[in-house]
Amino acid sequence: MRKRASYLSMSTAAAAAVAILAATPAAASPGLLADPTAQSARTPLERQVLPAGDGWASADGGTTGGAAAAPADVHDVSDRAGLLEAFAASGERPKIIRVHGTIDANTAADGSALSCTDYAAGTGYELEQYLQDYDPAVWGRDRDPAGAQEDARRAAAAKQARTIRWNVPSNTTIVGAGPDSEIRGAALRINGADNVILRNLTFSDAADCFPAWDPGDGRTGAWNSEYDLLQVINGATHVWVDHSEFTDAPNPDSEQPSYFGTPYQVHDGAVDVTNGSDLVTISFNRFTDHDKLMLIGSTDSPTRGDPGKLRVSVHHNVFEDVGQRAPRVRYGQVDVYNNHYVVPENGSVPYVYSLGAGIESHIYAEANAFTLPAGTDAAEIIGRYKGTTIATVDNTVNGKKVDVRAAYNAAVPEAEQLTHDTSWTPTLRTQVHAAQAVPALLARTAGPVLSTGGVR
Repeated sequence: MRKRASYLSMSTAAAAAVAILAATPAAASPGLLADPTAQSARTPLERQVLPAGDGWASADGGTTGGAAAAPADVHDVSDRAGLLEAFAASGERPKIIRVHGTIDANTAADGSALSCTDYAAGTGYELEQYLQDYDPAVWGRDRDPAGAQEDARRAAAAKQARTIRWNVPSNTTIVGAGPDSEIRGAALRINGADNVILRNLTFSDAADCFPAWDPGDGRTGAWNSEYDLLQVINGATHVWVDHSEFTDAPNPDSEQPSYFGTPYQVHDGAVDVTNGSDLVTISFNRFTDHDKLMLIGSTDSPTRGDPGKLRVSVHHNVFEDVGQRAPRVRYGQVDVYNNHYVVPENGSVPYVYSLGAGIESHIYAEANAFTLPAGTDAAEIIGRYKGTTIATVDNTVNGKKVDVRAAYNAAVPEAEQLTHDTSWTPTLRTQVHAAQAVPALLARTAGPVLSTGGVR
């Protein structure tokens, strides 16, 4: 087992810098504070950077976000208008945004709440009419919806997108000012940007008011929603997502109705990394009450710029009541270690799988803990979607070491089996804990548990 000091402790170089930091106000020397070797528990949360060696986002120059922001580029926000103003300020100069309380994306410019009815107003969209027009018994299943109600749905959806879809600029750190800081209903995008840090926040309920009906999706058709809580897209690089929570609560898809015999799904992904994005570290987060969680890789086609990119580290996260895609990978080298996967006995989200091996994927899954209910076979941990290899090392199921790849292979025909991936071995890691220790460790440390004065 390879051991390194975790980011919660100080390296020798960092300890040597403490005296300098103690005598240097944060705003007076931002360049110093953007240096990982000068970081310590005395560094304010918003000035902390991703330490060297902590996952793929630490490669090729590292991730510092807005740690070097000048005093004028530090913003305290508590509503949608303030957050969008902070995004627009300063261009791409380093900036820090501290979120206070709950910011609701579904609000108008004057701060009043917006509902799905508000977005539909003036478009002519009515769900009841939409259901009548495109009922498979009337419309059939061999053509996509078209006509007045589909046009109206698209218009209403565009109004919501203009309100809740926000792009995070390069060289930005967004932190929760306290562990109760929340961004609700937003579809955040790191869209072609570089050097972004998101920490100590809850991201919740990016619900699509107007899911699209696709009668040809699968055997029964499907309702497809538009928004992820966070998209890392279009060549975005150097992204660190840490000590946050991602959840559909208080509006889980399990409480939505079914139409045409198919669940009316209003949420898409939680964190997706696609379209040639690269160098991402996702650490110490909690993911709860969500179905299709984390997609890494756009499509099976290599034309989206994914081959050679999509290098992502996923470590020390809790995945609880998550249906699938934790993660599902195409093309990328994805390091998945020291996570705790919890499948509840009577969860609200049907469990499908955790690790999805897609086309040309290279997942290295080590020392993860899987807590499964009685009757759930370890073979279900892996899902195969045109993948051929996966590395699974020293993982546990209900506290006992299990070769989950072997369990999967034993349950499927030989043509669907996965070989051990020998194409790479992860090196950019913090301390790798024994899988048996992971559940207790993450019960204390995952999610928004940080303070603005340093790590608690």
